[in-house]
Amino acid sequence: MSASGEALTTRDYIGHHLNNLQLDLRTFELVNPHAENAPSFWVLNIDSLFFSVLMGALFLWLFRKVAVRATSGVPGKFQTAVEMIIGFVDSSVRDMYHGKSKVIAPLALTVFVWVLLMNALDLLPIDFIPYIGEHIFGLPALRIVPTADVSITLSMAIGVFILILFYSIKMKGIKGFTKELTLQPFNHPIFIPVNLILEGVSLLSKPVSLGLRLFGNMYAGELIFILIAGLLPWWSQWLLSLPWAIFHILIITLQAFIFMVLTIVYLSMASEEH
Repeated sequence: MSASGEALTTRDYIGHHLNNLQLDLRTFELVNPHAENAPSFWVLNIDSLFFSVLMGALFLWLFRKVAVRATSGVPGKFQTAVEMIIGFVDSSVRDMYHGKSKVIAPLALTVFVWVLLMNALDLLPIDFIPYIGEHIFGLPALRIVPTADVSITLSMAIGVFILILFYSIKMKGIKGFTKELTLQPFNHPIFIPVNLILEGVSLLSKPVSLGLRLFGNMYAGELIFILIAGLLPWWSQWLLSLPWAIFHILIITLQAFIFMVLTIVYLSMASEEH
């Protein structure tokens, strides 16, 4: 049901759930996703930004709460869970990162938990929060899974890419980093243009693959929930949505783990001296 009270077709229902709440930076007004001349570039997906910041704040609040109330005796259930996550991430960093840095472990922990929390929003009923946004706040559209928005995943990947460049230059120096790009895999000056193309593509493919992998998996998972809700009667949706939600718990955890692992591996490769 649309805000105007008209019944949506299955196609309109699916399209409605795939629209972001966007802010036009030229006029600072909300964009109507159904308008024919809706802008496509000078916009911010403010729903993705809001829920990603919200999950980041939730992560900081939960972990700070545990840190403040931590006990040295028998820990509570939540403290035990947090300690298990920290121990798991710490062991992963020790196994995969061979350099010395005080940043990598906290970064890996932040990436894993933050992505996991954003992915977990996909388990909420597909119409629950969008219904509140549309009928209570009058929002024209609302998507609540930030990692199903390619702008969010690529932004995170670009942040990792900047760290890759930073550690590459820090460990090898500008001269060493330049040599790595121009004298590999063919160590001869005549092959510098070829080496630059090959190494440049290899370097740029890291953030692209990192961001698109997470986006593709979460977008596909969100789309399946939307298809189940749009194609089946309400009383039979649980027959498919419940098994898919249970299986999706594995997906959202695995995608957060993969994003963390690739971040550690890429930074480890950047920190190695040739």
